[in-house]
Amino acid sequence: MFRLDALRVTHFLPSLFLLLAGLAAAYVRDLSVFFTSLFNVLPTLVLLLGGAYCAVYRRQRELFLMVTVYIAYFLLDTQTDFYRDNGHVRADAAVIFHLVCLLLPALFGLYGAWQERTHLLQDLVARFAVLFAVASVAVALEQSYPDALLAWLAEIRWPALHGQWMSLIQMVYPLFLGVFILLVVQYLRAPRPLHAAQVIGLIGLFWMLPQTFILPFTLNIMCSQVMLMIAAAVAHEAYQMAFRDELTGLPGRRALNERMQRLGRNYVIAMTDVDHFKKFNDTHGHDVGDQVLRLVASRLSKVTGGGRAYRYGGEEFALVFAGKSAEECVPHVEAVRGVIANYAMQLRDQNSRPQDDSTGRQRRAGSGAGTVSVTISIGVAERQADHRNPEAVLKSADQALYSAKEAGRNCVMVHGQQSQRGAVRMA
Repeated sequence: MFRLDALRVTHFLPSLFLLLAGLAAAYVRDLSVFFTSLFNVLPTLVLLLGGAYCAVYRRQRELFLMVTVYIAYFLLDTQTDFYRDNGHVRADAAVIFHLVCLLLPALFGLYGAWQERTHLLQDLVARFAVLFAVASVAVALEQSYPDALLAWLAEIRWPALHGQWMSLIQMVYPLFLGVFILLVVQYLRAPRPLHAAQVIGLIGLFWMLPQTFILPFTLNIMCSQVMLMIAAAVAHEAYQMAFRDELTGLPGRRALNERMQRLGRNYVIAMTDVDHFKKFNDTHGHDVGDQVLRLVASRLSKVTGGGRAYRYGGEEFALVFAGKSAEECVPHVEAVRGVIANYAMQLRDQNSRPQDDSTGRQRRAGSGAGTVSVTISIGVAERQADHRNPEAVLKSADQALYSAKEAGRNCVMVHGQQSQRGAVRMA
């Protein structure tokens, strides 16, 4: 099942930036001695730093992706160095190049789709065993049957599909296409920065291979960029784990704490709580409770007036308005409260859940479907002379939230104005 609602352009941006930077650097022909020396050591440096980073965080899938790319780089770099020094390729260059063109996307796709589900040591041994077996077979073939193997690799099997533009052996193109489809499907099913980096990295490798002996340092640059994409994706996901709430997709409490230190002189913080959430959770179950939290988070994330929503913890959320006053923010906060209160959430029997969407829509339209309404209470506080730091404003917003609950819930309370304004609420 595809999770189209979880697709993010930001998943692709770091990898796209690295890909474009690699393409631009590869086309620069007149390089200084500094950059020439840098590109010679860059792949090894990236592998050491990125590999150590992956190993520390026990990201074995990413580690083996980087190792696979580096092995391909090492084999082809030996050939390109010989070509630059002697003006012609080595006798085994064609066989090695064709084998790398086939095995690189195959192993890249295999390790990219190989989920880490077993014991870490067992997973490590299994991945290493696959890499060792493939490498052993490739070396044995290259040593024993070079001419026959070269003829088999270079054979055009589908003449009708062969084009003059094809600069690689024909089998490489369907292999790259199959791996590309596999990685795209993986991303659509589980949108993650790593899965996005794998798709962009595969594109970079596909562009790199035909240019290996044409553009100088293409191999060094693009292999380094692909490994950097993998390492950057690990860092991106680590950041998301630390700063973004997995259930709701909103920035988490740590992100809120960082944001509160950069709010300036004028700002408003609104604390939000789902009314009677514990009772609702006990009555309908935790699965439905999670749906409620996602629903509330989705509506809060669309708050107008320049507000930003955060998951504070449990059933509590926070809204931050920078450069605003409480009077300016209350209409926007009240609007999102009303949207949530007026939304009728459909409940379904989880034991008889249909297998397809069309059947589910028909059932929800029938008498078996039930609905529940969710409401929230909101406390609003702005920076004033008596509470200058964000922590004090947050505490005041929490006090206003408590007042909103005492006033009957499903309303908005402003700190310090309860006696004048009362509860802002809708019937």
